[in-house]
Amino acid sequence: MKWGVVTFPGSNDDRDAVYCLETVLDQPVVRLWHKDAELHGVDAIVLPGGFSYGDYLRCGALARFSPVMQSVIAFAEAGGPVLGMCNGFQILCESGLLPGALVRNQSLLFINDWVWVRVDNARTAFTSTCRAGQTLRLPIKHGEGCYVADAPTLQALEDNGQVVFRYATREGALEADVNPNGSLNNIAGVTNPRGNVVGLMPHPEHAVEALLGGEDGRRLFVGVWEEGRG
Repeated sequence: MKWGVVTFPGSNDDRDAVYCLETVLDQPVVRLWHKDAELHGVDAIVLPGGFSYGDYLRCGALARFSPVMQSVIAFAEAGGPVLGMCNGFQILCESGLLPGALVRNQSLLFINDWVWVRVDNARTAFTSTCRAGQTLRLPIKHGEGCYVADAPTLQALEDNGQVVFRYATREGALEADVNPNGSLNNIAGVTNPRGNVVGLMPHPEHAVEALLGGEDGRRLFVGVWEEGRG
């Protein structure tokens, strides 16, 4: 499986994503620049974290108009797997590939910590090696990670099972004090109806080997090629 990792001006986790895929997981990677219109035959795409275009307008709002995003949108609409992490999640929402939006943390503070998330949807391309109800320990680092959506959209997400991850206790309980940013319904990540596009605020690419403090994040990347092999 050949992965594409997109770099926007301001990305700062693109090399971490490449390290995760190339070095830790021994996967071929194509480095895609934000001006690229050609995806070079990649089989899966990662939109990494960072501060695309400085986040001067709204996180991800400018990146959505990068030439590469037109190709990413077409790739996703054709069923290709796309994973957005942190700023990548914001870009997916801004581009319309995922519903909802990310706004300032309720505390108005930048948060850098480890959290537990509960897998609520194990049927996506990226959670196929997980089981529903399982908890994963992943790092977060963001100032605008509060997930919001209007009431009809939120209800549709719940009814369709599109909430993939929720902030939870280690045992999987949903409690207010383990929700780090005030996200509605403790939502940490969502998917599109088809399940091939997933966005989340935590950073699975920073939890892929013991040296980094945990390995739970590997499951999201391994799940894609495991599913591809049938």
